[in-house]
Amino acid sequence: MEVKTSLLDNMIGVGDMVLLEPLSEDSFLENLQKRFDHNEIYTYIGSVVISMNPYRSLPIFTPDKVEEYLYRLSTSAYRSLRDQDKDQCILITGESGAGKTEASKLVMSYVAAVCGKGQEVNKVKEQLLQSNPVLEGEYSGSGKYMDIEFDFKGDPLGGVISNYLLEKSRVVKQPRGERNFHVFYQLLSGASDDTLRKLKLDRDFSKYNYLSLDSAAVNGLDDAANFRTVRIVGFMEDEVQSVLELVAAVLKLGNIEFKPESRCNGTDESRIKDKNDLKEMCELLGIEQSVLERAFSYRTVEAKMEKVSTTLNVAQAYYARDALAKNLYSRLFSWLVTRINESIKAQTKTRHKVMGVLDIYGFEIFEDNSFEQFIINYCNEKLQQIFIELTLREEQEEYVREGIEWTNIEYFNNAIICDLIENNQNGILAMLDEECLRPGTVTDETFLDKLNTVCAEHQHFESRLSKNSKFLTDHSLPHNCFRIQHYAGKVLYRVEGFVDKNNDLLYRDLSQAMYKANHSLIKQLFPEGNPAKVNLKRPPTAGFQFRASVGTLMKNLQTKNPNYIRCIKPNDKKASHIFTDSLVRHQVRYLGLMENVRVRRAGYAFRQAYEPCLERYKMLCKRTWPHWRGPAREGVEVLMTDLQVPAEEFSYGRSKIFIRNPRTLFFLEERRRQCLEDLATLIQKIYRGWKCRTQFLLLKKSQVTVAAWYRRYAVSPLLQGVGWQVRPHIQKYFLNLKSTMPSMSPIDKNWPTRPYLFLDGVHTDLRRIFHLWRVSPRIKKNKKQNTEPSVFMKERLWTRPLNDSALFSYVSVSQPFKGDYLEISKNPKYQKLNSAVDEKVLLADVVNKINRANGKGTARIFLLTKKSVVLADQKTGQVKASVPLPDLSSVSVSTQTDGFFALRLKEVRAVSRCVSVYRHHRRVRATTSDDQRWTSRPKKSVHPVRQIHVKRSHFSLHSIYKMYIFIKIFGPVLISVC
Repeated sequence: MEVKTSLLDNMIGVGDMVLLEPLSEDSFLENLQKRFDHNEIYTYIGSVVISMNPYRSLPIFTPDKVEEYLYRLSTSAYRSLRDQDKDQCILITGESGAGKTEASKLVMSYVAAVCGKGQEVNKVKEQLLQSNPVLEGEYSGSGKYMDIEFDFKGDPLGGVISNYLLEKSRVVKQPRGERNFHVFYQLLSGASDDTLRKLKLDRDFSKYNYLSLDSAAVNGLDDAANFRTVRIVGFMEDEVQSVLELVAAVLKLGNIEFKPESRCNGTDESRIKDKNDLKEMCELLGIEQSVLERAFSYRTVEAKMEKVSTTLNVAQAYYARDALAKNLYSRLFSWLVTRINESIKAQTKTRHKVMGVLDIYGFEIFEDNSFEQFIINYCNEKLQQIFIELTLREEQEEYVREGIEWTNIEYFNNAIICDLIENNQNGILAMLDEECLRPGTVTDETFLDKLNTVCAEHQHFESRLSKNSKFLTDHSLPHNCFRIQHYAGKVLYRVEGFVDKNNDLLYRDLSQAMYKANHSLIKQLFPEGNPAKVNLKRPPTAGFQFRASVGTLMKNLQTKNPNYIRCIKPNDKKASHIFTDSLVRHQVRYLGLMENVRVRRAGYAFRQAYEPCLERYKMLCKRTWPHWRGPAREGVEVLMTDLQVPAEEFSYGRSKIFIRNPRTLFFLEERRRQCLEDLATLIQKIYRGWKCRTQFLLLKKSQVTVAAWYRRYAVSPLLQGVGWQVRPHIQKYFLNLKSTMPSMSPIDKNWPTRPYLFLDGVHTDLRRIFHLWRVSPRIKKNKKQNTEPSVFMKERLWTRPLNDSALFSYVSVSQPFKGDYLEISKNPKYQKLNSAVDEKVLLADVVNKINRANGKGTARIFLLTKKSVVLADQKTGQVKASVPLPDLSSVSVSTQTDGFFALRLKEVRAVSRCVSVYRHHRRVRATTSDDQRWTSRPKKSVHPVRQIHVKRSHFSLHSIYKMYIFIKIFGPVLISVC
């Protein structure tokens, strides 16, 4: 069976950039655009996946394509973890809006789909999948890492989530064209009116200073639907309400504004303009309004046993407000991550296999780059460093494992840039921490002066005020900025705000005010506000915390086998079908994709196991086609020798063949294409020959058949003459048969005599066919309308076996048999009688009971059930007599059309009665006698009766039904039980 390779079969452009020829940045972008225009959003660089965000849904993730692209990468990672016991990590990087979150969803969904089944396993998978949407309230530009833990079977046990650098400055200010965290817009759009009323919020975004209005709506993103569909796994209702109250409090904080006031001593202080938002916020958090209002106006500094309280001016008050908002949101998010981890953590303590999924921000270059972009780009430098190291290491390990000679590859080592930033003594982060901690006046300018002194000679650091005089006349470099030449290009950083953002200070007065809140969650978020646990030690800076977390992440990643997904944003408009060349080119450069291709091609551009290689190309050699009897490696060696491929273009490993240049692979593919065309021509030739031969043989067979029949006809003149002589006799026979046809009655046995001996068989068959035709249902239906009922029933009995089911289907009277003529179950008059009879009533009518003494009649109700015959008073409904059917010995009927019949009882009964019934127009007269014999009535003339004997085992209520039918067909009969 042919093995398909998605990168080579039906390929649009080049599916693997390693095979791109010629290789240049322009050809790289041209190939990406060509595939993007044809909805091919994924491209490989070896094992690395490039993902282009289409900004629309595409029908590419279907069951028949699970081996493609992200699923293929996820499958490889999962199988390596399960089968080879290697911990894996999937690194997803890219700019905001490049599709990182969607890629991580697909990876986690696929891993959950291929895992085992079971109630406990499904519960864990559901928890892991539900945890992702909860954290999407965080802006996608931040980073999060999830370790999914598996058991030895490959079934998930739980997970642990870590978040890196929540960009909390976005709470108070967003870059142009960007919006705040998703959860604010989702809450205002999707929450019910009652919920918003409880949170004291309004749906109008414009009423909140912290929300950016120019990017409030995002194409393809339904905030209301996302809010309604999120289900926080493992959270109680009161916890969910507390989270929403804190989110609402952040929005309220942004609306608090200050005005300046001057004191008598000449110092400036601030006052709140409108206290309504402050009041509503305090009501949400359970804080006394005066306590929080004072915290926004004063700052207390403690040193050992001394306390100094100073007023805050307007700028300091706004700083305090924004610091509280940022800390409130970031601490809430950290609490959410911790709470989710408690819910999804593995319950067992055995050793686990781990697959990590890293969804982290890409390199950022904005018009105004500040502290956040600096540490984000530092993280990307570290990721690039580990990417190159792990890629080369994996490459080297594979060559060593396969026994291939390896030559060291020259590549740019960005360790020098990482050292510039993170060096413990002279690194930029170290000098920033030192500047923040030193006494005296500390400003952003003093920090820049220190950089200009220490880093002036560094080849990747540029500043106009540094000792390096070559930048003195560089007008693209402002005085309050410095520039770093990253691996992805030069980035200009504005030093303003570096010191404050690194300090990340929250005034102690605000922490203590938060701790005094009656809100249970607030106390957990601000433990340092507890007066009993005052800590005068300065908290670690933001730069220090981030550097430590990045170091932990790098150590974690180095212990796992890496799998990379590089996400690219095709345009800034977030619109489909738009490919901006300059934007994509910039991302290709800073992601180092060209360098990745060169590193991959520096060794061997293509590698494939011997079995699929032989299966794909065996048709190129007569010795290997169609079947190779031997080891796959020997077959590949025979194939390459026969094709005369130069020895320097490939190498044989232990389990794979390595092809150095893409041209060699394209040569094999071209030869294979030509061979497939030749094979297709051969198949067509064989098929057409088979089709023509089959047609010829069919025609020949037909000709032989026709000739045989003709010869038989030609050599039989006597038979031919006899046929002409017989034909008039046959015509005469059918004409006579038409005129002498018997009647349509099935009991008519007449049939014309046979005129000729040779028509004996035909004559018999025609008689049988005619009889079957005249007894057919359609004919019987027509006869029924024009025939007397008695004659019709006799014909039916003649043509159909006599059995119960047949008898019940006969309609022997002009008026259909109804059964319950009195409708005692519906008539309230007979309610008492209906309750006295337990069984279903089959027949109910009024009869006349004839007194033997005087011959007078009394009206009685006659009932027939499945078990008994009942006589009851017509007026009161009281049961007068009840005779079980097994006690009846026979039924007798009159020979006249008077409807008279008698029921004879067995002699075992104490009181035996003979009941004679006369029925006329649905009214029945009954005569009773104490005499057990039919002929013992001296004063009554009894008509002669005809008698039918029935075995007792067969006597039942059906006998009474038959009695009615026989009265109408044959006249009166006597049925006696034997």
